[in-house]
Amino acid sequence: MTIRDRSPRAAAALVVGTTVMASVVLSLVGLPSAVLFGALLGGMAHALTSPTPLAVPGIAFKVAQGLVGVTVGTLVSLSALEQIGRDLPIVVAVTVGTIALSLLAGRLLALRRDVSPLTGAFSMIAGGASGVVATARDLGADERVVTVVQYLRVVVVLVTLPFVTAVVFRPESGQGVVGASDAGLGADLLCVALALGVGLPLAARVPVPTATLLLPLVAAAVITASGVLGPVAVPTAVQWVAYALIGAQVGLRFTRDSLRSIARMLPVVLALIVALLVACALMGAALAWLTPVDGLTAYLATTPGGLFAVLAAAADSGSEITFVMALQLVRLLAILALTPALAAWLRRRA
Repeated sequence: MTIRDRSPRAAAALVVGTTVMASVVLSLVGLPSAVLFGALLGGMAHALTSPTPLAVPGIAFKVAQGLVGVTVGTLVSLSALEQIGRDLPIVVAVTVGTIALSLLAGRLLALRRDVSPLTGAFSMIAGGASGVVATARDLGADERVVTVVQYLRVVVVLVTLPFVTAVVFRPESGQGVVGASDAGLGADLLCVALALGVGLPLAARVPVPTATLLLPLVAAAVITASGVLGPVAVPTAVQWVAYALIGAQVGLRFTRDSLRSIARMLPVVLALIVALLVACALMGAALAWLTPVDGLTAYLATTPGGLFAVLAAAADSGSEITFVMALQLVRLLAILALTPALAAWLRRRA
């Protein structure tokens, strides 16, 4: 066996070992979605050093997609739904505006010869990074580019969020915390099992690429909003499994040429991300001017990504967290629901 050959078992061990070590390191430095990034590096560690084919089993990847959907679905609450109903015109306007800005940024990225319009749109669309990454390949986009750009946007949002919040708005801190699941591990796991048990079989019968994510999402949202199991959430360890499977799948498809190509486009990508962040902030300023919503709440509601960090900042500063949740949640659900139609439209134009 040459130095570049590797048995499937050794390849799997390398991916798992690198994933664990990288995830721990990335968690310690506070990087968002550390397990997804760690698994991405684990997959790349094998793909870039050996010709031995290795891939995540199809059923495992579908379960991972379903778990991402369940994670999003458990965010749905009656209070958020009521807020959406009260502020529906505002919610729709902000959602449409953010998606339009994202698609414009994606079109500018696609001016590069090595980026298709579909990959550009999915890379820059704001919100639902894990869901977009999980379905990018199924919809025809290059999930390697989509993953790197989506999470670079999340990192930029998280890095700038404390600075903007503290320096521009100067709120008092320690006003509250983001609510966590009070239902217990048993109820949480039961919710996950029910949502997957209902959503995945239905998804197999629906000819929509994102059904594997969307139908478990809908099932989890119904269970959560009904309150039958109490305030449930997907256990963190279960989320880690989903992110690890998705990250490894993407990492295993990297090649040295694709890695060099993505590295060359990073300066342009970073400039587009900053421009998108500024444009969304201006939209937040307009929202604060046209409505009774305060400036910090409007900024957090229109921030293009970093949902959990945004909700934590809203709770800590005493902002209207339900309003922030409503706008962020509607945009997230709209993006995940509209991606199949958007992909079909972009393919027709191409």
